[in-house]
Amino acid sequence: MNQLQILINDCLIDTKHVENAAIIVAKTGSVTAASTRFLISHQQAQVFVDAFKHLNETRDLGFYFQEKAFTCVRADINSIYSKCEGHGLILVKTTHYVVVATYNDSMYPSVCVEAVETLGKIHR
Repeated sequence: MNQLQILINDCLIDTKHVENAAIIVAKTGSVTAASTRFLISHQQAQVFVDAFKHLNETRDLGFYFQEKAFTCVRADINSIYSKCEGHGLILVKTTHYVVVATYNDSMYPSVCVEAVETLGKIHR
């Protein structure tokens, strides 16, 4: 297990308020680590990376992910928050990575956001 995989498990999944998580290399759009059974295609990973380059479009259109349309709640140069029917999708950009995390309706969104933002700050 690589160091980024350990960070996903220890800092995100173990909070019990992050359903799934992945770390994408910003330069290449490749997924370098992900929680068990969390599959992100290269095309979807690139959409997440590019979302930070097109913030106005991201705010207006949101994301289509895992057969759900996510509405953008917040988008700035470091973080993008979106939601869909009790589910949430959080993206945090670091110097080299984009951290992706999801939560479901039985989890506290604020705890998910805090965990992902804290991990992101470590790598900025």
